[in-house]
Amino acid sequence: MRINKPNFWDGKIGFFSILLFPLSLIVLFLVFLKKKFSKVSNFKIPIICVGNIYIGGTGKTPTSIYIVNELNKMGKNAVIFRKHYEDQVDEHNLIRGYLGNLILSKNRVDGLREIEKSNFDTVIMDDGLQDYKIKKNISIACFNSNQLIGNGLVIPAGPLRESLNSLKNINIVIINGNRNKIFEEKILKINSNLKIFYSYYEPKNLNDFTNQKLLAIAGIGNPENFFSLIEQNNLNIQKKIIYPDHYKFSKEHFQNIIREAEEKNYKIIMTEKDFYKIEKYNFDKVNFLKVELKIADQENFIKVLKDLYD
Repeated sequence: MRINKPNFWDGKIGFFSILLFPLSLIVLFLVFLKKKFSKVSNFKIPIICVGNIYIGGTGKTPTSIYIVNELNKMGKNAVIFRKHYEDQVDEHNLIRGYLGNLILSKNRVDGLREIEKSNFDTVIMDDGLQDYKIKKNISIACFNSNQLIGNGLVIPAGPLRESLNSLKNINIVIINGNRNKIFEEKILKINSNLKIFYSYYEPKNLNDFTNQKLLAIAGIGNPENFFSLIEQNNLNIQKKIIYPDHYKFSKEHFQNIIREAEEKNYKIIMTEKDFYKIEKYNFDKVNFLKVELKIADQENFIKVLKDLYD
């Protein structure tokens, strides 16, 4: 789904949020009905679901990749499973670039039934917290410390897919960014059994952009998070270009961007996910910031994963 996120989602509750609030009540009612009347399916294979409540840009896909890698180090044969959406080829290619394996299905229940017949022994379901038909062994909700829950309201008045009270059914919260004790206290009041971890992105190729004037491009859920990461590492952004999440670049469009960069002596820097959208064009003057997600308290996080098998 392409997202052009309105600014009021992350501000204080104001005119537009109040105007749209009746529609949010309808969304909440529909979520309630979906939860109440969904027939839950159980599966023989362990399912770890990595999703979000805040819509987009919370790092769930890098987290899913991280978990698969860690499980495979433990001797497991884990795989990422996603519902197939035509407009998310960028994320599909990103996952395959890191892991090789990715299973897609237009119906999650049918897809999981097929995986049960395979040689994989664990499923990491990237997205799907709001699919109430599936019994999960571990449910993980991802947040970014820059946005957390925005104005706290459900779409369209705010950026949440469902209310924060849905954390009652979550096992783990992973917050990408700085620690926020106030938010921790808030969510622990909803679910005192929550295990809270923090993640961060470790850039791998900063030297490629040092002492350069940069034209930064982001077509992700929360582009400012990417720009902040660049600036935190003392790189010099001269211009920012923002596109909706999953935006599809035409070759001609991107050639115009390259032309502008050359005229102004800028070096292009973009997210790895965005790079996969244009990789087929074989541009030789386009670079992406390669990052690796890390979990701050990795030892305890791995222990939680091991407990799934004990």
